[in-house]
Amino acid sequence: MTKDEIKRFNTTTLAYLGDAVFEVIVREKIVRERPGDVNRSHHTAVRYVSAAGQALAARNMVAENFLTDEELAIYKRARNHRSMSRPQHADPKEYKIATGFEALLGYLYLSDDRERLREIASEAVRIVDALTTGRGYARSRPKPSA
Repeated sequence: MTKDEIKRFNTTTLAYLGDAVFEVIVREKIVRERPGDVNRSHHTAVRYVSAAGQALAARNMVAENFLTDEELAIYKRARNHRSMSRPQHADPKEYKIATGFEALLGYLYLSDDRERLREIASEAVRIVDALTTGRGYARSRPKPSA
């Protein structure tokens, strides 16, 4: 499947896949770092995979120009897509931003760009950690070349 074919996917489909991919990446990180109490692990994961956590990460990545132009276009297309579903446990604006983030991850996964997928997921985790634990936020990597 080519990138152009993947770009034609419905953004909701990309977000559906991206949500699952990010959840697995976050769970793997947590299990590797602190194996044991699954209940505690779940509560830790929610900080990252919730709409609020994803929106926090996405906003900061956009503000810091962490995404390439192509990635930003996919994120914005999904974020701006008019959805008929309403978020149950999230602010509607955060939900739209999180949907854009998830769609980008879904796109990278289907494009088989696992290196960049991991970079973005790792950056999201770093941002959420820094901004929810009071350690401050410093971007860890420069924007990749397109």
